[in-house]
Amino acid sequence: MSNVEAHKRETQTILSFIEKPALNWLAKNLPDYFTPDVLTALGLIGSFFTGLGYALSFHSDYYLWLASFGLFVNWFGDSLDGTVARFRHIERPKYGFFIDHTLDSASMVMIGIGVGLSPYARFDFVLLALVSYLLMSIMVYIKTFVHGVFKISYFGLGPTEVRLFIVLVNTIVFYFGAGNFFLLGFDVTVLDIAAALFAIVLFIFFFSSILMEGKLLKKIDENKLKV
Repeated sequence: MSNVEAHKRETQTILSFIEKPALNWLAKNLPDYFTPDVLTALGLIGSFFTGLGYALSFHSDYYLWLASFGLFVNWFGDSLDGTVARFRHIERPKYGFFIDHTLDSASMVMIGIGVGLSPYARFDFVLLALVSYLLMSIMVYIKTFVHGVFKISYFGLGPTEVRLFIVLVNTIVFYFGAGNFFLLGFDVTVLDIAAALFAIVLFIFFFSSILMEGKLLKKIDENKLKV
């Protein structure tokens, strides 16, 4: 079992070559009052505005811009809190790990509820996507504890790429609508299909990870017993 203070981060994504230099520049130039705690709070506030924007979009499509703006605020706070702490040498590994990742889960719940309250997606489909995300989050945290490596990117995709994709979807929906299809007995939109596919992919990742990690860890433990 690994110590959370010594865990390593692996977040290599297709946008890392742009994002990492940008985050380092921002961390170097941000005023002192942008502390890690303030940035963490900003990330949570951004998620609230994203969820609120989706919920209010029932009254006007223009609230989708509020949802997208909230995602930018969430990226700013969530991506910079740890970067600023490391740049200023004020890391609090246990506190930071605990607060950051518990609030990440709360953020996803707020955003998911907001999407479910919007006119663009079925609440049950969104809940399936949310459950699959939370299960994968649990898997990531358990693997961090077991292996000492915190990895949240797969196939070159991480939280930043997902946020950018959602902003793109919001823009498309604003200008062209969410569509309306009758599929397998369900009246669905493009967002419903996206939520369903998202859930299916993450469920597959989750259960396949259980099988592969279980097999690997069983072999490691059995080899230790033979020594």
